[in-house]
Amino acid sequence: MPLFFAPRRRAIALALSSPLLALCAQADSRITQVKVYPGSATVERVARVASGSRTLTFACLPAGLDAQSIQVSADAAVRLGETSVLTQPRALSAECATSPLDGRIRELEDQKAALQSENDALDLVNGYLKGITANGGGTPGDGTPPVRVAAPDAKSVAAMAEALRRSGQDSLQKQHLLKRRQTELDKQLAPLIAERERSQGQGGNVTSVTVTLAAGRDADVKLSYQVAGPGWSPAYRALLDTTTRKIRIERQALVAQSTGEDWRGVKLTLSTGQPRRETTGRLPAPWRIGIEQPQPLRERSAQPGAPMVAAAPAPMMKSAMDRLDEPAFDVSVFNNSFATEFAVPNVVDVPSSGQRVGLALGQVEDIVKLAARTSPQVDASAFLIADMAPPEGVWPAGPLQLYRDGAFVGNGRWTPPGDARLTLSFGRDELVRVQADPERDNQGTGGFVGLRVERKLQRGYVVENRHRTPIAVQVLEAAPVSVNEAVQVSATFQPKPAEREWNKQPGMTLWSFDLAAGESARVAADYTISYPKDARISAR
Repeated sequence: MPLFFAPRRRAIALALSSPLLALCAQADSRITQVKVYPGSATVERVARVASGSRTLTFACLPAGLDAQSIQVSADAAVRLGETSVLTQPRALSAECATSPLDGRIRELEDQKAALQSENDALDLVNGYLKGITANGGGTPGDGTPPVRVAAPDAKSVAAMAEALRRSGQDSLQKQHLLKRRQTELDKQLAPLIAERERSQGQGGNVTSVTVTLAAGRDADVKLSYQVAGPGWSPAYRALLDTTTRKIRIERQALVAQSTGEDWRGVKLTLSTGQPRRETTGRLPAPWRIGIEQPQPLRERSAQPGAPMVAAAPAPMMKSAMDRLDEPAFDVSVFNNSFATEFAVPNVVDVPSSGQRVGLALGQVEDIVKLAARTSPQVDASAFLIADMAPPEGVWPAGPLQLYRDGAFVGNGRWTPPGDARLTLSFGRDELVRVQADPERDNQGTGGFVGLRVERKLQRGYVVENRHRTPIAVQVLEAAPVSVNEAVQVSATFQPKPAEREWNKQPGMTLWSFDLAAGESARVAADYTISYPKDARISAR
């Protein structure tokens, strides 16, 4: 039968004072899976309880967990009761004051102490040998008169000198090796101590969750909770093979968290949903229109009793806990996407140090259309572009790395393509030469009795293919567009462009044609702009 007590503190006190300590279990829980959202995460822990257990405590949990999000579940063999949450300083928690690294650190410190004691013993030996040489074979330098002995012969002096030399050499060599081993131990200790300080968060608070239960047999109990701060951001890599015209887009993710607990060997799921955002959309307010009553102008300086305008409050400094709750990535890239989840196939490790861990989320391949695109009026260069149908699913915005024929060409930005075609640029095409003719700009008068000004512009561009194979070429030109009925614009193109409103942009003209190897082609545009003589036109 489960034990239930209405007051939570009373339940915990009775459980701790009971002589049947076997009924109380301190959970050696482990994190099994984590679902990461943009700015938060849901963590699931599992603990094993023995048959007959009455309470179970999940200790050393992060202080920033959302207590309202806690959920406890178990199989039918375990009946669950009430749940209590306690947050306290780490130093007051016996279970959390020590670190799993303490054993390894103590072991290395003991080895270092043993080396130090051996080094001190060798210092005594070296001191004794120095004393013998200083006193000429008498007693060591302790302030007492040396013992008078008979002068040794030459053979004895030589043997003694050799023995002293060997003993001193062995002692100094051992000391050198001891110092080297101590240095190696220091190198091993430094990262362990730093990791212990990081995992303990320089003190701070920890949370424990105690569950009252009745276990009919050995079983697993699951605890899930939400923490703010973790996040993930998409990243992409596009690899283009110009020979086969095949492109491979690799979808990746960068995950980071600093919740205070490491995620070791967990199943990770990445979601584009945002459970911490509002769940209901805003409704329009009533729109009422009336006549505003005129208000008399009043000068505040002439009214001594006028209320002073309160100064805006100074921004408060963010606490350490607020900084921990801040998302590790920009969550705005997910604003226009429905919730999509990516299950990482293998178990992963994500430390609580804020380190960004890269994960592969799969890839797609497709055949693309290649073209050399140029905008000669802006830049007389050609860039290789790949045109393809947008991949299925949700592809949030993120950084993009571009590779062409195995070579890295630069970084770009992946933007959600929507329903339109997806176009990726793979750097300059140095084998396509673009030349712009000098622009001709003539201005004169026209219309009835010369009341209007006519401005005529002539532009021309030559594109040459220096590849050994045919290529497709696209030339973009921004034609003038009138936004005022007093301004009249006419345009003549040679040859006829493929599109007059490329990408649904008025005036954006696109020529599209094929060029054989070694061939060149010329495109031209003539514009006539007419406007009243006394008017001043603006171009933007």
